[in-house]
Amino acid sequence: MGITFLKGHGTQNDFVLLPDPDAALALTEDRVLALCDRQRGLGADGVLRVVRTAALPADVPGTAGSASEWFMDYRNADGSIAEMCGNGVRVFARYLVEAGLVETSEFVVGSRAGDRAVTVHDDRSVTVAMGKATVTGRSAAILSGRRYDGITVDVGNPHLVTVLDEDVTGLDLRDRPELDPADFPRGGNVEFVNRLGDDVLRMRVIERGVGETRSCGTGTVAAAAADLYAASEDTGSRIVWIPGGEVTVRVQADGATLTGPAVILAEGALDEAWWVDPA
Repeated sequence: MGITFLKGHGTQNDFVLLPDPDAALALTEDRVLALCDRQRGLGADGVLRVVRTAALPADVPGTAGSASEWFMDYRNADGSIAEMCGNGVRVFARYLVEAGLVETSEFVVGSRAGDRAVTVHDDRSVTVAMGKATVTGRSAAILSGRRYDGITVDVGNPHLVTVLDEDVTGLDLRDRPELDPADFPRGGNVEFVNRLGDDVLRMRVIERGVGETRSCGTGTVAAAAADLYAASEDTGSRIVWIPGGEVTVRVQADGATLTGPAVILAEGALDEAWWVDPA
């Protein structure tokens, strides 16, 4: 019968979902690389393995003390493990509802960054409690020989937010940025941001382990938090325009929320021979 998969996206940040409730699949780096390859695989920015929290080893970060039934085991397109993905968790939550794996529209999803409360709305959007977005300092990225200074933000994963006067839509983001290893020992995501008004931002992003993507959920939260910090504000809302659409970020004293669309567009089965030896 093959191995079931689904394809979905959140503001065009796209994912392969692998339902694996009992953690039976060996999700190797090579398999993730092949799945995400847009020529030899299904093509995606990452893989979301849908697994019961109780089926995972106790040493997986985020599982100890988790109140979640379902855990989002997220991998970047290069096969590396990531702590959190704001767009991915929206797609993950929508899948759980549509597959009948949860009984209500409000529940908790487990992740390596900790539990995330989600609300799946009737209009197909999803709100995620993203936890605190913490400004940790300043750093810089070198991209194509140019230095970009910015604010560092922790959203469960690391970000550098650089605000520019020039239109970010004209930037060449094909190269990978160089980050200070002292500030980003495991790499990080880099957001390039324009302020379009008091509460509207435009953003492009280079994601760790992927390259430029059409959207990055944690990146939009980082951008909003950095913009508020630069304005000497602790709380507030920002609409963030990304190439894949639009999301709303609310930063409050007890944490940030991210609201945006989530789409499941296809379901199928992977050939078992391909899974054993991805061509």
